[in-house]
Amino acid sequence: MDDITEKELDQLTKLSRIHITKEEKKKLLCDMQAILNHANELQAINTDDVPVCNHVIENTKNVFREDIAKDLLDTKAFLSNAPSEVGGMVRVPLVIKF
Repeated sequence: MDDITEKELDQLTKLSRIHITKEEKKKLLCDMQAILNHANELQAINTDDVPVCNHVIENTKNVFREDIAKDLLDTKAFLSNAPSEVGGMVRVPLVIKF
């Protein structure tokens, strides 16, 4: 993979709508080149005989507890924790305008 140029970095910053100083540009060019070099090293690794791995830990299982219905919380106790209530229901801020 070729080195990233200042022109390409300018295009990326324009597309990303970010503004960087000359010092930041110099550091970013160096950092991005290091990332690309590392990606090139990874691509050079032969993975032909490596099986596909969907999970790092095999034989995973659901560790959640059973959903067991219990007695409901008293309405007064429940509403006492709400910042505002109307007619036995929790009042929430308006999120959709009609």
